Amino acid sequence: MLDKFVYLDNAAASRLDDRVLEAMKPYFFGVYAVATSEFGYSQGIEARETLDKARGIIADVLGASHKEFIFTSGSTESSNIALKGVVLALGEKKGKHIIISKIEDFPVLHSAKALERQGFRVTYLDVDNDGFVDLDQLRESITEETILVSIQHANQEIGTIQDIKTIARICREKGVLFHTDATHTFTRVPLDVKEVPVDLITVSAHTIHGPRGIGGLYIRKGTPIAKWMDGGFQEFDLRAGIENIPGAVGFAKAVELVTPEENDRLKAMRDRLIERVLAEIPSTTLNGDRWMRISQNANVTFHLVEGESITLHLDMRGFAVSTGSACFSRSLEASHVILGIGGDHERAHGSVRFTFGRYNNMEDVDAVVEALADVVRELREISPLGKD
Repeated sequence: MLDKFVYLDNAAASRLDDRVLEAMKPYFFGVYAVATSEFGYSQGIEARETLDKARGIIADVLGASHKEFIFTSGSTESSNIALKGVVLALGEKKGKHIIISKIEDFPVLHSAKALERQGFRVTYLDVDNDGFVDLDQLRESITEETILVSIQHANQEIGTIQDIKTIARICREKGVLFHTDATHTFTRVPLDVKEVPVDLITVSAHTIHGPRGIGGLYIRKGTPIAKWMDGGFQEFDLRAGIENIPGAVGFAKAVELVTPEENDRLKAMRDRLIERVLAEIPSTTLNGDRWMRISQNANVTFHLVEGESITLHLDMRGFAVSTGSACFSRSLEASHVILGIGGDHERAHGSVRFTFGRYNNMEDVDAVVEALADVVRELREISPLGKD
């Protein structure tokens, strides 16, 4: 048992950086007015200038203009606006067909299913055993009625990074809009909209030690998109609701604090865990591509045991990880990602995700591997799956 609790679920949510909190504090207690135009009162003007400064910092990382970025409540809302806003703008003019992959995160996956219930046709692209989209199927699936393709930059469970530069070019050549969910790659994997012809990008603060409840959507200038949520005229009249000034400030500060050195450190922890687990624990399978994966992610299936059992036993030893096991899902379904890459239910139920963050170190990696070896061995000894 460790003296400290080791958190290894940073893809779900990461600890707020103290420096982010300090940057946010003045906008809770000092400048707490709503953002007003230059014709408003002084505190409102200061709030507006602060909001625009934060917007510019985040947009700049994407190579975008500040006018091409809107703040949202997080990645879920961003992806909902992207998909539903585009179909509202183009559905009656061009067609009712969209394309996504089978392993998208729930905001995109469930938005697509909701649109399907409204009469839209959705093509779910296959992926290979490492999670890469079938580019030939993408080309063949685009028709004159296709209005949008949405393919994630990297997968939320297995970490595989898609070739979105090629995907974006295919969409541009076919005259179709392209959205990517970059929730797990923003500031971790370079993405410049001057080089990659992507039209919409979902980002969020909660995975980079920023505050929860704040995210954003890049919308390339000229992209047809309709207002999805009725209300006021905030965010260039694309997203109604009083702006979250402290959240925006915190998001911008979190972006500024991510460095290439930190990403290299995360990658080193990822590689050490993968190498040790695969070498030291029998009957294990790495999920996702070995090298084309985000720096902070390792996902492994421990065969002949349940991921939920591993998670619970690790928790008792002071480690927090996540699993694709059905019992940890309210839907009572196995991970659609593991099934999507060709895994069976046994592989899905035995999968465990480890995601690293700023407050982890190599000592944490070695400690969790040693705990894993004991936990998996003990569980296999009592599991009916391991009797043979």
